[in-house]
Amino acid sequence: MTPSIRSIFASSITAVGVLLAPVQSQAAITLGVDFSAYLATSLGSVPGLTPNYGGLTFLNNSTILIGGAANTAGGQLNTIGVTRDGSGHVNGFTGSATAFGSVGTFNDGGVTFGPGGVLFTSQWPANKLGQTKPGSLVEDKVIDLATFGVAGSHAALNFVPSGFGGAGQMKLVSWSGGQFYTATYITDGAGTYDIAAVSQEDLGAAPGIQTVLGGPEGFVYIGAGNSGFSVNSMLISEYSAGTVGAYDVDANGNPLVDSRRDFLTGLTGAEGAAIDPLTGDFLFSTFGGGSQVVVVQGFLRPVSTDVPEPGTLALLGLALMGLAAVRRARG
Repeated sequence: MTPSIRSIFASSITAVGVLLAPVQSQAAITLGVDFSAYLATSLGSVPGLTPNYGGLTFLNNSTILIGGAANTAGGQLNTIGVTRDGSGHVNGFTGSATAFGSVGTFNDGGVTFGPGGVLFTSQWPANKLGQTKPGSLVEDKVIDLATFGVAGSHAALNFVPSGFGGAGQMKLVSWSGGQFYTATYITDGAGTYDIAAVSQEDLGAAPGIQTVLGGPEGFVYIGAGNSGFSVNSMLISEYSAGTVGAYDVDANGNPLVDSRRDFLTGLTGAEGAAIDPLTGDFLFSTFGGGSQVVVVQGFLRPVSTDVPEPGTLALLGLALMGLAAVRRARG
């Protein structure tokens, strides 16, 4: 396939990074002025994982799922074991990356578990959303998001966790335009989910529909009460800007662009985003920039990382099942 502009750009950055490796250090990663209480540490590259890296999430407390060969047809999610220090913080990797079945084609910044334990994966530049059922090692369903008006191309997703306004809602973002969406999803009766509708969110008070700047990728939710966060918030890996931004969120779990603050600067290719369920640490991967994983300590342990079920939407899904003659088990 013809390399994408983003892949060419990342390859160039990686080549430069190799040349400058002796002077490139963790000191280049700088915390924003409001976030000096945190500690950011690079864990380096994942042993055996093909660069460039896509998104990541925790499979369990001792294993991470992370994308390799991101944004390509040969992209692949892999598992890698992690080690922890005496306080429980992830401080390294153990073993070598192992393919997670055949999941991960065109993987990008969005790799996350959602309702029903389904694994959701963003596909860039395909503009699609993959779903893998618990126990499966293939993407059981793939939805073309272009048919719902999602701007090319969808890059990352997450679900609003319990304790936040809009809990349970599915949120999507596109790279590079930063369009941010809420997707209404319903059960399909086969263990995965259909998308019923997608609506773009207006993220600011200025005229027109405001979007996330900086080339957004993976994002996570941060509860009020963490140092530097007086209200419920979001961290977004901003690939194009080489930053991680901190945003207040509104009553529906959407980032407010006028509230943006630098959380981390001095990055190259910030890509994925995940919360350690054991410690509350923030982890992100990089697409290029040495293809590495960075862990940020200093957050409170989350009370819950569960994603609420769709609730009334599930009942709507059952009603639709009764009317439909044929249900699609795989997209």
